[in-house]
Parts: sequence; structure tokens; C-alpha cells
Amino acid sequence: MNDDAVVQTKPFAITLDVGSSLLNKTGSWRTQRPVYLDRLPPCNHACPAGENIQAWLGYAEEGDYEAAWRQIMDDNPLPATMGRVCYHPCEGACNRAQLDEAVGINSVERFLGDQALRYGWRMDTGKATGKKVMIVGAGPAGLSCAYHLRRFGHDVTIFESSPKAGGMIRYGIPKYRMPREKLNAEIERIREMGVKIELNTRLDDLQAVKEANSFDSVFIAIGAQSAKRIDIESDESIPMLDAVEVLRNGETEEPTGLRGRVVVYGGGNTAIDVGRTAIRLGAIEVTVIVFESRAKMPAHEFEVKEALEESVRIVDLRAIRKIKGNALTLERMVDSADQWPQPSGQLETFDADVLVQALGQNVETALLESIPGVVVEGSIAQVDHCMMTGADGIFAGGDMVPSARTVTTAIGHGKKAARNMDTWLRKAECLPVDKHELAGFDKLNTWYYADAPRTIRPMLDVVRRQSGFAEVVGNLDENNALYEARRCMSCGNCFECDNCYGICPDNSITKLGPGKRFEFKYDYCKGCALCMTECPCGAIKMVPEDI
Repeated sequence: MNDDAVVQTKPFAITLDVGSSLLNKTGSWRTQRPVYLDRLPPCNHACPAGENIQAWLGYAEEGDYEAAWRQIMDDNPLPATMGRVCYHPCEGACNRAQLDEAVGINSVERFLGDQALRYGWRMDTGKATGKKVMIVGAGPAGLSCAYHLRRFGHDVTIFESSPKAGGMIRYGIPKYRMPREKLNAEIERIREMGVKIELNTRLDDLQAVKEANSFDSVFIAIGAQSAKRIDIESDESIPMLDAVEVLRNGETEEPTGLRGRVVVYGGGNTAIDVGRTAIRLGAIEVTVIVFESRAKMPAHEFEVKEALEESVRIVDLRAIRKIKGNALTLERMVDSADQWPQPSGQLETFDADVLVQALGQNVETALLESIPGVVVEGSIAQVDHCMMTGADGIFAGGDMVPSARTVTTAIGHGKKAARNMDTWLRKAECLPVDKHELAGFDKLNTWYYADAPRTIRPMLDVVRRQSGFAEVVGNLDENNALYEARRCMSCGNCFECDNCYGICPDNSITKLGPGKRFEFKYDYCKGCALCMTECPCGAIKMVPEDI
């Protein structure tokens, strides 16, 4: 034997360096890899107030109602109010609606808002900054802005022309939908945070008030409280009223003028509110004349349904042409799929004692037009992406800027304006906020979710509803609220169900502990996508390996 020969002491197959075998790292075969991500829930995306709905539902389903309420209050200071008057677009976007029925988000928010009033929960203010902000209008946008500014530590004064705060929540929404004790309590909570509200104070010269009081910035939130009217040929045999005036008089306990056979002209929610108010005030007969077809009228379906239950009659595809001798002359309109209803030439008469026009509202813009740099187009103030007008340091929101005219939208404007005003006051740059990709229904694996029928809020019987202004829709109790919150599917965001951990054939997923979710061990993940496929909520995404 040659002394220089190599002696083989181990089988060849195991003479490689320890850990160098490719077989140990199966992830090297992979062409795509899974990643955990947080997608934007469709409910959050649809909320005009920008609430993190999924987050507060998560607290609520654990029974931590105060934490849930505080999560709402990060974005919306009026949850008891919004749980009554918001038209809940979040529920229209809810993925659960494609499984059985949407989560009753609005009803849970109302429950939480009422819990806060019941137990006296309060929010803290921020450390004083020495900055003073002036707000014009104590409606939902102004109140929201003031609340958020106080949380930043700024001094805030609201100037309101009406005798009470609340704007169109108070003066445009009847008590049977919005009990005033709830609204008053939530406004008082904002006032207790140090917000000063100067009532019965109408401003004619904003710049003069700003300079006289050394305000550093201004937010203008004048609601749409001026009624739109159309000219109708009339012999003045019957009074012609405005819906805004009628509802306002109902709030201030002034005579509304609603009597006998009441006709309301308009197809929106305000028209329905006037009709239902007339029923409660003892009108003999109430008819809502709608220019559009019944299917296209802008009022929300549940409002129309409740009105019909209360004996409000709806006559669609009609235009009022003239008034003579206590009779309205109506023209039948012809509906079409692609254009505004067209006249038919067919006329009919309709007896009435009162006509109420409910054709929308305008914003009074005289105050704006006197401010250098502010651009007003068609009674709408133009603002940039930071809610600031063309005048430096003067912001605007609510009904007076281009947007949907809803309470929820106004609250969202107040929050956005406050955050951008804080940025401006600190002399920082206002930057748009990036949003995560949307968690659509196609991202979910709904096999894992059990059937859970929606909880319906109780309602007063029709007879009691017609007899007065008691609240029509009831509240959930604690058991129902807890159940309804638990129907949330946590779309787009991991809730640690362990499905990915259990289904992985390579044991390449590590649990990081309660509340810390998971992580992938990519050395062993082959990219089979089972974890993504089985994830109930769509919190895993496959991406190409070269990314």
C-alpha cells in the first residue's frame, strides 16, 4: 500500500461540511415566497370618518368596551350620535355581506357610544401648545375639528350663529332619529375638554375677528342651511314652505305650518324626514312627490320603508307645475335608463293644504368671499389635499367643500383638517397618507367562518312611532353587541388563528407569541402557497422570489 494514499474514513456521501447540503434548505427550490401583510379592511376604507372599524370591533368582541370606544374616539368624537344618524357605508362594503349579512357595525358603535355616556368615560387633552384656533360653525365638522385640536393641545374657540351647537344634526334631523339628550351629552363632553363655544354669534368679518383675538389659524365649517327653491306658478292659495325651515322650527318648538293634507316635494332623506314629522304632528294625509322613479330617489331605502310603514304616501315620476285653488297640477314624467326623467305632457291634479319644498340646501358663502385668496365656485369653497383654502392658514370642510354632504363626511373633514392644521401650526409639511391594499372578498377563505345571522335592532311598533317623537330604533343589549362584534372576519389582518402554522408541510412557520403573530423560516419554505390559500382573512400574499 502506498504510504501517500488517502484513507477513506467516512462514506463519501457524508464527507461534505456540516450544513452545506442543499437538501437541508428546501427553500432553495422556491420561485415565490409568502409574506405576511396587513390589508385595508373594506369597512375602514368606506368610512368617511376614517375610523379603524376593525380595530374597535376587535376590542368589542373581547368585551373590552372602553378600549373599543377609545379606539373610535381616535377618529370620531360623536359615536353615540353617529350610531344613530350615519348611513353606514361601512356595512355596504362589508365582506361578510357576501357570506350571509353585513356586520352590524353601526349598531355596535351606537352601543359603545351609549356605554361611554352611561359610565362617564372621558378623553384627555394634549399638552398646551400656546396656539389659538378659531372655528366657524358648531356642526359635526366644527365639533370634530375642535375635539382633535384640543387633543393636540391647541386652544379652540367655536363661533356658532344658532342658539345651540350641533348644526344640521340638531336642526335638520328629527328627534325620533336623533334624541337630543345623546347629542347634548356628546357636545358637552367636547366642551369639558376646554373647547369654548360662542353661541348666537354670527360673524360678518372673519379677518377682523381673527386679528382681534390673535388666532393663529381658522377652520370654516358652515353647513348647508339655506334651502334651495324652485319657482312654481302659484295663486298663493296654499302656503309654500321650506324643509330646512320646517325642521328647524320643529327643533326650536316654533310652529311648523304642517297641517291638513301635506305635500312634500323632493326625494331625499330630508323630504322623508319632513313627511314623517308631519305624521307625528297630526297631519291628515302626507304625500311625498318625487321627480325621479321610486328606484332612483336619493333617500335611503330603510328611511323610505319606515316612512311607508308610518302611512307616508310616495308618488314618483311627477313634477309640480302650478298651484291653483288648493290643488297642485302635476305632470307625469317618463323614466329612462340613461337620462333625466322627461316630461310626458300628461297632467293631473292633487289636492293639498300645505306644500313643502325639500329640494336640497346651499351654503351661505358671503363670509368666504370677503377673504383674500379663498376661491368659491358655485357656493363651494375650493381646498387642497390638506383641507386648506387659497388663504394661508385658513382651512374649510363639511358641506362647504367638494364632497358628499353627510354627517360622517363632515366628521372626517374635521379630523383631517385638525391634523393638517396641527402640522401647519408646527411649520411641518403636509403629506398624503399611504394606504394598504384593499382586502377584497376574493382574498378570504370563508370556509373557516361559521354561519352567524345578523342581529337586528328592535323598533317601536308603528302606532307608537306615529304618535310622537320617541326614538324609533332601539339599541342592542350587551349580549347582542358582543355577538355582533364577533361576526367580524378581520378581513386582511392576522388574528392568530394558527391555520398557517398548522397547515405548513415544511414546519417553516414560527409562532412569535400572543399578539406577535408569526414569521416564515424561508430556508425551509418551498413556496407551496398552502398558507396563503388556507388563511381565512387574506393576511398572506405570495410574491416572486426576486422581489
